[in-house]
Amino acid sequence: MRSHTKIVLLHLFISIAFVSCKSEAKETREIKEVKPNIIIYLTDDLGYGDLGCYGNPIIQTPAIDKFASEGVLLTDLHSAGTVCSPSRAGLLTGKNPYRSGFYYLQGFAGTHLRDSETTIAEILKSGGYETAFMGKWHLSRLEKTSKATEPNPGDQGFDYWFASTHNAYNGPKNFRNFIRNGENVGEVNGWYCDVLTEEATDWLTNKRDKSKPFLLIVSTHEPHAPLSPPEEFSAMYDNATVDSLEQSISYGGVARPEYDISKNKKEYYGTVSQLDKAFENLMATVDKEQLTENTMVIFTSDNGPESPVNLEESQGEWEAPTRDNCFGNPGIFRGMKRFPYEGGHRVPGIIRYPAKIKAGTISDEMVVATDFITTAAYLAQVEMPSGIHFDGINAFPAFLGQKIKREKPYLWIYPNHEDTYFRMPHIGMRYNEYTLIGRFPDKTKELTLMDWMKTSIPETFELYNLSKDPEQKVDLVSVEPDMVNTLKPIMIKEWIEIRNEGPNWEQLNK
Repeated sequence: MRSHTKIVLLHLFISIAFVSCKSEAKETREIKEVKPNIIIYLTDDLGYGDLGCYGNPIIQTPAIDKFASEGVLLTDLHSAGTVCSPSRAGLLTGKNPYRSGFYYLQGFAGTHLRDSETTIAEILKSGGYETAFMGKWHLSRLEKTSKATEPNPGDQGFDYWFASTHNAYNGPKNFRNFIRNGENVGEVNGWYCDVLTEEATDWLTNKRDKSKPFLLIVSTHEPHAPLSPPEEFSAMYDNATVDSLEQSISYGGVARPEYDISKNKKEYYGTVSQLDKAFENLMATVDKEQLTENTMVIFTSDNGPESPVNLEESQGEWEAPTRDNCFGNPGIFRGMKRFPYEGGHRVPGIIRYPAKIKAGTISDEMVVATDFITTAAYLAQVEMPSGIHFDGINAFPAFLGQKIKREKPYLWIYPNHEDTYFRMPHIGMRYNEYTLIGRFPDKTKELTLMDWMKTSIPETFELYNLSKDPEQKVDLVSVEPDMVNTLKPIMIKEWIEIRNEGPNWEQLNK
């Protein structure tokens, strides 16, 4: 009984019986409320329309399709950002990445995930979880250098980590830059996603404390460029049938290069099928370890798919042949990676948790990757820390096919400042069925890029009704001016609040 309960001797027998019943009830409740294991499988540049279960007519993904049939398929899941580092920061912290200072990629003006940030790993550790991270980090520099050391996954709450700072820029086969718990590993035989499966399997089978629930994040390179899948996968797509089906894909309305890149599509399609097999192998380990029933597995992507663009348009960021292998598909949605249109951030979202989620569930509720931290804390029975401006909500009802209520809209920002990427806008905001798109004023030569971002507010707008126009083809600015006037101040208020919270790296690094 609780310490403050007073029991008189006359009722001793009744009290003993009551305690017995209460203990049995408590034990039963604890069995029903066992803390789930949580696995987040984060792919890189995988498009909303790249999987069979999301309607892709070409790519064969039988394992992921089967996985989708065993849980809930989300039709309106969004990454936290429209490009790698911001998206990953938002997923780990539950905050819009601009609040953490992720305006561009890690490394820009010294950008990194500061130790003061609270991550999903740290929150779950407070609830008794063991934590591990495998794969692409892209939130700080992991290599040991003479410069100031930036926090690594171990500093951000992960008990075990096997990671790389960036992608496999030299190719995903026999990658040389993995670091395990702070120590360089050297060249590892095999493809990036397969190596991660092996490492995660070893951790699940041999290295974790099996008396504890766990959080495992597996973050692949695939299908980010460069691409070089095993021939057994690319050969599946080197045929006339694929050539004919390719004509039905719109690529978010983003133009392909004028020269012919069709011969390269087998590399991308083969990589997605290779990824499907790697995921299948990891799920086989989950089954073998008898973890399936009480493990929530989240399969998603960090942003929309990459698109090949001419070298001049890409500002020399990549060699043209590297992007020429990118055939990621955003489905019917407009835009691709970096774009604040739907195709830049609406991504695959599949969750399996047999103990709670009914197989074959489909949810049309809007969920954002920033919701994962709040949802995980709810399932882990851990209080979210106070004093932090989280943008995520508990989205678990959506995983069950129920409605959820989001108190405020979510913003996606990519502050491109030159006439590149087809003059894409800078900011997008979802508000119920509407999406408001905004553009900042042009950056002048007198302003540094940081100052431009820190002082700009959107000044021109586009408006779309996604329930009637999911492809965002019909701009309603002149048709529904009242809705524009309603949403503009909401966007500007939210943007200024987020913008002002984020650090000015130029000032920090003086």
